[in-house]
Amino acid sequence: MRYTTAGQLWNIIAPREFVDFSYTTDHDDGLLSCGISLDYGEVRPSFVRGFNHPCGWFCIPLKENPGRSLLTGFIQTDLRGMLPQAAVDTAMASTLTTFYSDLRKALKT
Repeated sequence: MRYTTAGQLWNIIAPREFVDFSYTTDHDDGLLSCGISLDYGEVRPSFVRGFNHPCGWFCIPLKENPGRSLLTGFIQTDLRGMLPQAAVDTAMASTLTTFYSDLRKALKT
């Protein structure tokens, strides 16, 4: 997968581009998705190439309520570039909040 993120904090954090190998499979009535970034291809000049260390997402239906699932994610993202840690922490928290909010909306439809 090759994907990009928008700039954050009024573009103090430039847009990032990631190239990841990702694999998703069924696991114990749920889903397991894992991935890692690859150093592959040219970096587009308007993006900083970020890197995802080994990561994974587990989506497991709740036995007591089969209409609901527990989503657990483990990510280790290196945004790379010259960034103040406080800016990275703020942007990552905001991005993850938006991700879960968008995911929840998508699953409801």
